[in-house]
Amino acid sequence: MAGGPSRPRLVADIGATNARFALVRHGTRPEAPVVLPVAEFATIEAAIRAALTRAGAEAPPPCAAVAIAAPVADDRVEMTNHPWRFSRQALRRALGLERLVVINDFTAVALSLPRLGDDDRRQVGGGSPVPRAPMGVLGPGTGLGVSGLVPAGDQPSPKRSLGFAQAGGWTALAGEGGHVDLAPGDDPEPAILERLRRRFGHVSLERALSGPGLVNLYRALAEIAGAAPADDADTPTAPEITARARAKSCPHSIAAVETFCGLLGAAAGDLALTLGARGGVYIAGGIVPRMGPAFDAPRFRRRFEAKGRLGAYLAAIPTYLVTAAEPALLGLAGVLDGPM
Repeated sequence: MAGGPSRPRLVADIGATNARFALVRHGTRPEAPVVLPVAEFATIEAAIRAALTRAGAEAPPPCAAVAIAAPVADDRVEMTNHPWRFSRQALRRALGLERLVVINDFTAVALSLPRLGDDDRRQVGGGSPVPRAPMGVLGPGTGLGVSGLVPAGDQPSPKRSLGFAQAGGWTALAGEGGHVDLAPGDDPEPAILERLRRRFGHVSLERALSGPGLVNLYRALAEIAGAAPADDADTPTAPEITARARAKSCPHSIAAVETFCGLLGAAAGDLALTLGARGGVYIAGGIVPRMGPAFDAPRFRRRFEAKGRLGAYLAAIPTYLVTAAEPALLGLAGVLDGPM
């Protein structure tokens, strides 16, 4: 194991808005993360060096694991919603690391699922998990992360080069499920889709199920009601929409949050069917926890189960809201604890 079990290692979760860093020793959970806005740094290397300084690292860590909001298929990594790009090998050499693991951010979140305790998650709706069955995870934030977790047996072999990552006897799938087609259900969702199609051409799940997606839903619903904002300056931000919906002070905000929850439930049900995720489907990311009681309302779970002949199959699958503060860092710690 690079650096031995006693030396702290670096784990980092790089999103399009913020980057979170922590030092962690073998077999422990990351604590006291350093949070840095990515816009303040020209490169990922500069952000990592700043984070190590702020974390009080006495010496460069021997190894690091980075989760990043980007496809990770070869040495070159380019973020989807931010201009950072880098070579994994060049970054490892520049930082003097013995070992550097780079995986998709929601691959890391998926790897955290078996490590979550009762205080790290909250069940929404019914169902019971089947032990060692596949699990799914979706996370609306700046974008939409999607991943899955499948059992890898007692002696997993690393397959990061093939788009997988493993830890603790589980294999996490690295995909780009946030960019699959948005599938509308009942009214007004078809009308929303038509307006988003005119604006974006291809309409992915991420165009609705993210922070910017919540704003897109608000604008579309306001247009349908004949009350479209005059320009972007008159359009509320995602946090403002969520706050207005919780305060019940704006009908368009209420409708946007309700539509968001319904579409998220439908997407979560699709993921459960695709993966056979009888171990449960988890909702992570920064958007949903701010919605409060709106997410606990029946709409999410009803749409999760509304799959016709497979309704009973989905009714048996539990859904959870991840309440752990930094699940990706927890998953990365598991990666470094393993034999990869």
